[in-house]
Amino acid sequence: MTPFEMPEPQHSDPNCIFCKIVSGELPARRIYEDDRAVAFLDIAAWHRGHSLVVPRRHVSDVTTGTGSLSEIAPAVDAVAKLLKQRLAADGINLLLSAGDAAGQEVFHTHMHVVPRYADEPGLRLLINPDGPPDGELESVYRQIQAGA
Repeated sequence: MTPFEMPEPQHSDPNCIFCKIVSGELPARRIYEDDRAVAFLDIAAWHRGHSLVVPRRHVSDVTTGTGSLSEIAPAVDAVAKLLKQRLAADGINLLLSAGDAAGQEVFHTHMHVVPRYADEPGLRLLINPDGPPDGELESVYRQIQAGA
């Protein structure tokens, strides 16, 4: 690894909800983790299986700090494949926002990995503001874990 590829020292923000999930202080339905990233189901899912991949260290967004996107890329790849296989998704959308103007709501770098299904294709139907139906997160979590 070159100095440009080295992640910054691990640190967290005590007020960041994603840092609290990474540390285990807050519960989450974790579906993947490695030494640099953690992935969990989004509680405000746009589609069945919508997950977030976050770096273990606190980085406000991809335009600050060093290398947060390259750091989580292997986890994003693994999660996309996992969701497609275990949930029989027909496609995957990846979305990352940096800053208020881009719609970022939690200021800890995170990639949305959104399984897509043939019955609701295309970008116009990407965001479902209603969130998941009752019980869906647990059902999806069990389905993903069953293949482990």
